[in-house]
Amino acid sequence: MDKLDLKNYKNRHSLKSKIARALWNTTWLMLARWTPEHSKLFNAWRIFLLRLFGAKIGKCCVVKSSCEVWQPWNLALGDYVALSEHVVCYTVDKITIGRQTTVSRDAFLCCASHDVTSPIMELTFAPITVGSNAWIAARSIVMPGRKVGDGAVVAAGAVVVNDVEPWTVVGGNPAKFITKRELNNA
Repeated sequence: MDKLDLKNYKNRHSLKSKIARALWNTTWLMLARWTPEHSKLFNAWRIFLLRLFGAKIGKCCVVKSSCEVWQPWNLALGDYVALSEHVVCYTVDKITIGRQTTVSRDAFLCCASHDVTSPIMELTFAPITVGSNAWIAARSIVMPGRKVGDGAVVAAGAVVVNDVEPWTVVGGNPAKFITKRELNNA
């Protein structure tokens, strides 16, 4: 069996990217991380900072101060999107979230991984797309390259390793179909 040999590993992130991320992390830590989670004024401030660093954010979005966005220039949120407490957007690649979608507490949207067949565990990455009217529930994980369809629900603690069809509910590890999502006419 071959051995893993990381002596030839080369970080694929450019110096420019590393400097930009360092500036972003310092800005978020100093100017946003400490702000009250439930303040409309400070929410607007956090949105401003994200946009300043290239995030595309629609109207009436909520981003809690405890969220982590790795590279904001790779984040796009539609109107009325909520990123709850401690959400991690590991935006090594694009993360696009459609309108009226909620990403609940401690969810992890992960655009990067490593090639386990590579002798140097080469970094791999792929975009994540979450449709409109969807819900990524608490402590769930969406893996690189996955698409979560419009109206879909990813149950709490689920691990999404395959695309999620529109208007379905999935759960478990790995996430599997539970039921179709149908709205009541109230």
